[in-house]
Amino acid sequence: MSLPICTYGNPILRKKAEEVREVTDALRELAKEMLETMYAERGVGLAAEQVGRSESLFVIDIPPDSDMDEQEQRENPDVKMPLVFINPAIVAHSDDIQVGPEGCLSFPDIFADVERWYEVDAEYTDLDGHRKKVHAKGLLARAIQHELDHLNGVLLVDRMSPVKKVTFGGKLKRLVKQTKNKL
Repeated sequence: MSLPICTYGNPILRKKAEEVREVTDALRELAKEMLETMYAERGVGLAAEQVGRSESLFVIDIPPDSDMDEQEQRENPDVKMPLVFINPAIVAHSDDIQVGPEGCLSFPDIFADVERWYEVDAEYTDLDGHRKKVHAKGLLARAIQHELDHLNGVLLVDRMSPVKKVTFGGKLKRLVKQTKNKL
């Protein structure tokens, strides 16, 4: 079942996620529905807040062909997709910064260059309730940082340059107005 996506202007997108205390069947079902929604919307990641929920949970699925380094090798060959992150945290990161385009399902048709760490180590709980760690590079590292931002109430617009905010000002205002009309 596809869940409705909360768009910019919906107050839940600014709320900090609540820690998950127990991995339940209901949480597993939410993760499954979030993956279905993400695939239907052609995204690579989706946080619980984006579907109107407050759990500290996000899902990611990076297509193999978009996860390539400069030598055309997979950047994260040992990481099996999709990933479900419960109570995630970045515990280490590289000093190297990558700048690249980001979109967001909560900001339809808006893309902006965003600075992110090139590599991160993230800890999370999986759907079996086990604490795990993943070392991620490139797009996967970018996606983890983007979705973790959502869990902290930080949005794409907060990471845009002032020039991009001005450029997208009209679109952002229309999106807020459309969102408020739906609430």
